[in-house]
Amino acid sequence: MARETWATRIGFILAAVGSAVGLGNIWRFPFQTGQEGGAAFLLVYLLFVVAIGFPAILVEFVIGRRTNLNAVGSLRELGGGAWRYVGWLFVVTGFVILSYYSVVAGWFARYLVVGVTDGFTVTTEAEAAELFGIVSTGLDSLVFHAIFMALVIGIVAMGVRRGIELAVKVMVPAIILFLIGLAAYGTTLDGAGAAYAYYLSPDFGVVVDNWTSLLPAAAGQAFFTLSLGMGVMITYASYLGEDRNLATDAGVIVFLDTAIAVLVGFVVFPFIFAAGTDPGQIAVGAIFFSLTQAFATLPFGTLLGIVFFGVVTIAALSSAISILEVLVSYLIDEHPIDRLPATLGAGGAIFLLGVPVTLDLVFLDLLDGLADGVLLVLGALILVVFVGWVIPDVGLSELGQGITSVDPWDDIWLWMVRLPIVIVLVVALALGALDYLEFLRVDFAAWLGS
Repeated sequence: MARETWATRIGFILAAVGSAVGLGNIWRFPFQTGQEGGAAFLLVYLLFVVAIGFPAILVEFVIGRRTNLNAVGSLRELGGGAWRYVGWLFVVTGFVILSYYSVVAGWFARYLVVGVTDGFTVTTEAEAAELFGIVSTGLDSLVFHAIFMALVIGIVAMGVRRGIELAVKVMVPAIILFLIGLAAYGTTLDGAGAAYAYYLSPDFGVVVDNWTSLLPAAAGQAFFTLSLGMGVMITYASYLGEDRNLATDAGVIVFLDTAIAVLVGFVVFPFIFAAGTDPGQIAVGAIFFSLTQAFATLPFGTLLGIVFFGVVTIAALSSAISILEVLVSYLIDEHPIDRLPATLGAGGAIFLLGVPVTLDLVFLDLLDGLADGVLLVLGALILVVFVGWVIPDVGLSELGQGITSVDPWDDIWLWMVRLPIVIVLVVALALGALDYLEFLRVDFAAWLGS
């Protein structure tokens, strides 16, 4: 069976941006920013994206394009030995992430339906919390989890060109345009000035005092939003031709993803301040409380809410198809399975793993903490060690493809990958693992005992 390829350069870039611009940017980024000190977190996050994210995405690109294989097959072909088993980490990571990602995406889709059918009328935190309880757990959550996974399965089953590439060419530009419009509207809200000050004026004392939580949070968020450490960019790059300048494409993708993440802050925080909510309290569910209250009181609030929740649902879909493609490409490449049964099988198994999340939110914390604090950073660490120390010549050779002249930055990239990035990732992984163990010891143990 001939391996599929991207039809156009813009198709690849939009697919990679679409993978990055999803719930990680629109749902996760605001509450991480709020919990970790506003502008202090934004500053550390941006440093991570530039110093770690950009070199790391190139690591995944060179592996994928060199082999034209999935994440498991790529490490088996290039590394052999024990490396043949390491690629399984990315399959497991994608499996875990998409299982709860689909549930959360279903919440946004359900809120979209609420806006269309009933409008946003909740005006108190108690009413907003009651609505979130109905949406986030129980039958509603299960049904919309199933609907969302069915959409993801349908798009991925159609293939790279007819499914993924066509979908993202529509979805990603729409996401960007709607977010720009919402951000422009946010400038008119009461409290917008305070929101921008909170978001853009970092307190360096917070960075110094809270670095042990800021570092793993920023690292995990950077990798989550760039879809790194889960095999997505290896898989997408495996559909590329040799005539493409990987560094240029990576730069465009990282810039667009980061710009959209920052733009989301200009959308969400003015709404949160307009609702009178403490931004430090916008946890997983509280962001829904704040936004639904804001939409209930703002002029044209229901229309704004429909647009916002619609945009997030589309963004979540663009990310979810990339994660499922990691698993499907593995099944197609490594086993004699056609795309349709591979997609149905992988998507169905992911749906089943996500069912507990629809029953109790403790399972969301359990899975998200494992993926964000441990698996993503561990996956990125393994890849940079692999390319930087095991196959450095292959990495440099592949990076040079599609470049007409020798680029002196290539050697700098290799040494960035070999030393500073490895050190930072080791520290972030250690801190993230300790945080997760503390969650298991205290929060999850308390839930088990209740």
